[in-house]
Amino acid sequence: MSLGLHDAGIEVLAGIDNEADCRATYEANIDGAKFIKHDICTLSAPSLEKRLNIQPDDPSLVFAGCSPCQFWSKIRTDKTKSEQTAFLLKHFQKFIRHFRPGFVVIENVPGLYRQKEKSILPGFFDFLKRNGYTWDDGIINASHYGVPQNRIRYLLVATRLGKEVSLPPPATNLSITVRDFIGENQGFKSIPAGHRDDDDLQHWTAELSEKNLQRIKVTPKSGGDRSSWKDNESLQIPAYRGRDNIFRDVYGRMYWDKPAPTITTRFNSFSNGRFGHPEEDRAISIREGATLQTFPKKFVFHGTNISQLARQIGNAVPPQLAFAIGQHLNSLAKSG
Repeated sequence: MSLGLHDAGIEVLAGIDNEADCRATYEANIDGAKFIKHDICTLSAPSLEKRLNIQPDDPSLVFAGCSPCQFWSKIRTDKTKSEQTAFLLKHFQKFIRHFRPGFVVIENVPGLYRQKEKSILPGFFDFLKRNGYTWDDGIINASHYGVPQNRIRYLLVATRLGKEVSLPPPATNLSITVRDFIGENQGFKSIPAGHRDDDDLQHWTAELSEKNLQRIKVTPKSGGDRSSWKDNESLQIPAYRGRDNIFRDVYGRMYWDKPAPTITTRFNSFSNGRFGHPEEDRAISIREGATLQTFPKKFVFHGTNISQLARQIGNAVPPQLAFAIGQHLNSLAKSG
């Protein structure tokens, strides 16, 4: 979000996250912005005011909340760990109440919106209304904003400046595919599973077990899935035997001529979704995942292992989507 807003001409003052792994990446790539490692549940608004030397009621202030979203996602995982972060939007309110920024942006998974009866979104709407904000919100697909993914997200844009407010308009007749972003024609040399070098491009791949290497080798190029080896007794996975219609994307290859699936925090793993390279016998690389998230190649990720880097990339708001949001905020601010 910081990168996209910065590229749209908005001065980014700081990013707040309680994940220490993000600090080096953030500070190396977001010019002029501070990284504040803190849990917003315990960070006070007066403390933030002092640290950033900002004042309440500044109409040019923008607060963007992109809290962890696993609790509201469709991914069928144990929600126990993510439950503690499910209601961070309520803690976000204290900063809006104190600073009364000109604009507020919320980006999250669509489950936050579709499960309104369980989430705190209705209470957040009441809070915005009581504090003089008008807003527009809804479900958007990042592919309509220049991101080569079917990445469905909930987006809210609010203002207290008495202006008509709307979501960024989607592009019309935009057709972008995996082929437009990765592959040898886009500067990605062919590499095997388990590849790592010292290049800042970070075109690095996770290793594959011998069995998974056999599986991807017999998976058809550009969109093949595990149905191609369902009758191979040595390759079939017991949990999927006779259940070929569930989790069809797991162990699948991306299509060259379609948008990618949502880039998750496990995109570097062949067994965690349709993250197989369209042609090569491996999962997509760290840089390929970052590129499909629309990070520029000069953006270098810092971390101690490949899983940590994948988590940073998958958790991020695609910069191109954030850029579209930033451009729209500029347009709203200039409107009469």
